[in-house]
Amino acid sequence: MKTLIIAEIAQAHEGDIDFAHRYIDALASTGVDVIKFQTHIAAAESSLYEPFRVKMATDDKTRFDYWKRMEFTLDQWKELKQHCNKVGLEFMSSPFSNAAVDLLEEVGVKRYKVGSGEVSNFVLLEKLVQTKKPIIISSGMSSYDELDKTVEFLKKKKANYSILQCTTSYPASPEQWGLNVISELKQRYQVPVGFSDHSSSIEACIAAVALGAEIIEFHAVFDKNSTGPDAKSSLTMNEISQLVKAVRAIEMAKNNPIDKTDNSTFTDLKQIFEKSLAVNKDLKEGHILTFDDLETKKPKGYGMDASKFELIIGKKLKRDLMQWDFLNEGDVSSTGSD
Repeated sequence: MKTLIIAEIAQAHEGDIDFAHRYIDALASTGVDVIKFQTHIAAAESSLYEPFRVKMATDDKTRFDYWKRMEFTLDQWKELKQHCNKVGLEFMSSPFSNAAVDLLEEVGVKRYKVGSGEVSNFVLLEKLVQTKKPIIISSGMSSYDELDKTVEFLKKKKANYSILQCTTSYPASPEQWGLNVISELKQRYQVPVGFSDHSSSIEACIAAVALGAEIIEFHAVFDKNSTGPDAKSSLTMNEISQLVKAVRAIEMAKNNPIDKTDNSTFTDLKQIFEKSLAVNKDLKEGHILTFDDLETKKPKGYGMDASKFELIIGKKLKRDLMQWDFLNEGDVSSTGSD
């Protein structure tokens, strides 16, 4: 199974449509499958009372003003979608209001991603269910009790959904990744499970894929020192390329399980690398062998197998051996030291 790799631009474009297009071009060369934006319509989702999550060095006086600055027109969204199509990547955007869903339906999307803060927003979920498109749920701020209710709602609506383990911390440190939750979500809900990352490193997603994540999502940024709220939790283009390469290698490994009951392909190498018993000093006929007399030397097959050394301890030599000579069964008596 191929891991779905989602690179999230989110607000890294800073409300600049040309900058957004630059991100698409840059991410197209990294090997990701999906480019994800966030669709914010300030009047529909926010108010003047919304506090800043991270106070940035901008002229935005309120969080509402910030969302207003992040808005694109319908035509601009269509341009971004067309650009993604042109470079062979899926366009995706997380809606944060029903109005945003209506807009994205006009733009045209294959599936929807629900942010951590919207998991219990059954109004938005109902709107998404009505599109009859797959829904990816991010579980970042949700307890199992809350997730159970969301899953119950989605199942009742016969929705096609998947769930991402996510820790809503920017950036998330290793002890916050919650990699154990991947298997817990799989077992609890029996749906595709993935990992949404805010760690600012490639290790978290690599580990998640190795542990069974079928979807990975992370923030993308040109410069981690930029002013966006997610910049320090993001991956650079070079890091994304490295991550994609690692994920595809892990997929190849998982799709080609090794049968440890059959080692026939190593027959020739075993002959080279495995060893035969030898003696480490000159020994006379009649010498009773001890462990301290033994050495092992390559290649296999010129003396007894090294694994059989215990069979000759205490046995009497039937002939003289020189230091480093191989030791064979015919060199020792069959009755021990008698």
